Amino acid sequence: MSRIGATFDALRRDRRKAVIPYLCAGDPIPEATVDVMLAMARAGADVIELGVPFSDPMADGPVIQKASERALAKGIGLAQVLTYARDFRAKDPTTPVVLMGYANPIERYGIDRFIADAGAAGVDGVLVVDYPPEEAQAFAAQLKAAAMDPIFLLAPTSTDDRMAEVGRVASGYVYYVSLKGVTGAGHLDTDAVAAMLPRIRAHVSVPVGVGFGIRDAASAQAVARVADAVVIGSRLVQLLEAQTRDTLAPAAAAFIAEIRSALDAL
Repeated sequence: MSRIGATFDALRRDRRKAVIPYLCAGDPIPEATVDVMLAMARAGADVIELGVPFSDPMADGPVIQKASERALAKGIGLAQVLTYARDFRAKDPTTPVVLMGYANPIERYGIDRFIADAGAAGVDGVLVVDYPPEEAQAFAAQLKAAAMDPIFLLAPTSTDDRMAEVGRVASGYVYYVSLKGVTGAGHLDTDAVAAMLPRIRAHVSVPVGVGFGIRDAASAQAVARVADAVVIGSRLVQLLEAQTRDTLAPAAAAFIAEIRSALDAL
């Protein structure tokens, strides 16, 4: 069983929900990335999504776009992201790490080389935004063979056929994008999320995480009532952007601890 699977099994036994923060690797201070990851794990993050900076992140709104631009300007690419994952894994043997990004950096790096290096770095899952499941079956099989989980997105516009396709190839968890649009956009409609999750679960056997629009403890708690995990990206990236080197990790930890407390109060 993968680290992600073991994590969700333990959460299920304890009747708890997962907190999954998203961090753009290398932003805002490259040398602080691992410290922030460790601080979030200690504060209660169950899985960490580590974003691979990319120049044209089509699913991301202005906050994460700017984070990618800042990281790229500091020379952060896929090789550096894998180094962060390896350094984190050397200090934290249990918290799963999911790389989240786009096809271009992986294909430029080389798919076979990427899978080998990601596995060696202790990566547990990979979410490639622009790999639809029907075109990623071979990639998903390679990841599973290397003991990593292929993670896919679902959206309010996903058809039953698309959900079934994702259900056939995904492992670890699926990421339900709760809003039409990009990260950080729109107003979270928790009633719509609650109505959608039974449809997803009819086709998908792995846990369902919900992201896009979760900005604080209250919205996280509302989503966690119906989902298996909450994913928080833009708000966290925005918070970290304003920090100094000394306050970065403590600010991340405080934010995650607040979310963790809200979920555990359910």
